[in-house]
Amino acid sequence: MGGALLEGLIARGLDPRRVRVQDPAPPAEVAALLARHGIAAQPSIETSEAPGVIIAAVKPQVMDAVFPPVARLAGPGALTISIAAGRTLASFEAHLPAGAAVVRAMPNTPAAIGRGITVCAANGHVTPAQKQLCGELMAAVGEVAWVDDEAAMDAVTAVSGSGPAYVFLLAECLEKAAIAAGLAPDLAKRLARATVSGSGELLHRSDAEASTLRQNVTSPGGTTAAALAVLMAKGEGLEELLKKAVLAGEGRSRELAK
Repeated sequence: MGGALLEGLIARGLDPRRVRVQDPAPPAEVAALLARHGIAAQPSIETSEAPGVIIAAVKPQVMDAVFPPVARLAGPGALTISIAAGRTLASFEAHLPAGAAVVRAMPNTPAAIGRGITVCAANGHVTPAQKQLCGELMAAVGEVAWVDDEAAMDAVTAVSGSGPAYVFLLAECLEKAAIAAGLAPDLAKRLARATVSGSGELLHRSDAEASTLRQNVTSPGGTTAAALAVLMAKGEGLEELLKKAVLAGEGRSRELAK
C-alpha cells in the first residue's frame, strides 16, 4: 500500500528527491519502484532536516518496533499519517512530541490502480491546512472521505478496507457456480471476472442507486428474478450474510486496536 501511494504521489508531481524511505528489505515490486525513481531505501533515516510529513506504512504488528526511530525525526509542525490497519491515533501520539498532529487513514487495495477510497480520522492537533494536505496526498490513489469519530474506523475497515476481498470472493463463487451449471472452466472464469469488473465500472459511472441498477436488470418472472429470490431470501440471503461479515470484521478491528 505504501508503494501504491508513493507511485501515485510521484505521478501527481511529487519530486522523488524529497522522499526518504526507511525499509531494510523492501518487497521486490517496491524495490523496483524505488529504483525507477532513484530513491534509496534505508535501514534507518539519517537526516538533519525534519520531515514535513511522515507516512507510516508498515504492518501493524511491527509498528511499535519501527516507528519510534522515525518519530524522533518529527519536528513540531510535522504531520504523521498512518495507514496501518487497527492502530489508533493514541498509539502514535505516545511516540511523538506533545501536540503532534496525527491522521489515521484506511485505504484499500484498489489504490494500486488509482481507484481506491481512503477514510481518514484526525486527532485534535491537525490544522485545517494539514487536513487539506493529507486529503491531497491520499487523493493520489483515489477518493478520500473523513470521519469525526475515530471509533467509526472499525466499521470503515470492515466495509471498504476488507470489502475488496468480498468482491473477489463473489467472482470466485460466480465462477464456481458457472462451472456447476455446465460451462467450461476457462469461459466460467472469463464470464465471472468480466461481469464483476464491468458491473463495478457501471456502478462507478452511474448516478443511479445500486438498487435501481439491479432492478433495471430484473424482468418480472425472468431468470434474474428467479436467482435474486435465492440471494434476497429473508433472513438468509446475501444482505444478512454481508451484515454478519461486516459486523465480524468490525469486531475484530476493535480487538486488534486494544
